Amino acid sequence: MYWLISLPLIDESYDRTWATLKQKTAQEIDWSSNYRFTLPELRVGTLDSLMVLSDDLVKVNSMLESVVNKIRRQLFEMQAAASSSSNEDASGEVLVESMPPDAYIEKFKWNEAKYPPRRPLSETVTTITETVSKLEEDLKIRVVDYNQLKGQASQSARKQTGSLAVRDLSTIVKASDVTETENITTLFVVVGKHTKKDWLENYEVLSDYVVPRSSKVIWEDNEYSLVTVSLFKRVVDTFKTNARGKGYQVRDYQYDPATQKRDQEAGSHVKSDLETKRSQLEEWSSTAYGEAFSAWIHICAIRLFTESILRYGLPPKFLSAIMKPNPKFAQKLRKALATLFSASENSHYEGDVGGGGMPAAEGEMYPYVSFTISIDG
Repeated sequence: MYWLISLPLIDESYDRTWATLKQKTAQEIDWSSNYRFTLPELRVGTLDSLMVLSDDLVKVNSMLESVVNKIRRQLFEMQAAASSSSNEDASGEVLVESMPPDAYIEKFKWNEAKYPPRRPLSETVTTITETVSKLEEDLKIRVVDYNQLKGQASQSARKQTGSLAVRDLSTIVKASDVTETENITTLFVVVGKHTKKDWLENYEVLSDYVVPRSSKVIWEDNEYSLVTVSLFKRVVDTFKTNARGKGYQVRDYQYDPATQKRDQEAGSHVKSDLETKRSQLEEWSSTAYGEAFSAWIHICAIRLFTESILRYGLPPKFLSAIMKPNPKFAQKLRKALATLFSASENSHYEGDVGGGGMPAAEGEMYPYVSFTISIDG
């Protein structure tokens, strides 16, 4: 967690303000790690436009943060899926412009090529909002495609590895298990483990014209056994009816080597296609996360600038910084900052909303501008 803050200047000196912040919060006491958060000379515009923008930025910031976290979760999910298939630990790694998110924030530099500083702030906000909204739409489409293919793969897997009651028999039955002539056929029957003995003792009398001693067990799982039985084709319906009456499940399956090969190839293709789609979604999520995160921090910067102008007035005279507070001393750090910067002549803070106090996420009022940034979703 970080605090993005702007502070009124001490003696109108950036260097003295920065030195005081470091000395009183990091050097004398280990309450925070501090980093300069350098802003370019952004275009101020009118006071009315800044007030309107201030309201809009609250919603835009929330939207961007939400999209960043969605993409992050999707990336981790894809990494986890890859690790489960390869028996390796998921990396859980996200990068922004080739560096971890915390390093990006701590070393933040405004992208002037992408977001020209002299462009009206409202236009920059609109550009960023449209870009991230497009990423969110792309994410939805890609996730739907992936989940559809994942569903097909799961269905295929159930057929390959599920219970004998639903499993695809083409992965089990061999040519040697089948007797097929003009008059005789082979049926495949699923019987419970506890009824297997009863089946072997009584299957020959479930109908007439059952080939004696033709039943054999060809597969077993934890609950069921798959057995064969050969009989005359003309009594198949009678045999099925009587078998169901005894609690046996006759599987409707006709052995066909060509169909068996085609089904196995289809299952392999689905599995391969799923891995390709997963890899593509992981790669896209990695790139999109970096883009969305960078856009979000630029919005945070615009928000800090806007609120600082509304707080401290013109011309812009404030120190912007990133603080990484020690969670154990967060409350004490807040009090220390309030003591250090509440009496500055450049601060319009009066201790209430009417006096320009900036509400924090916790609902408190501070004599400086402060936003909380959480990068862990």
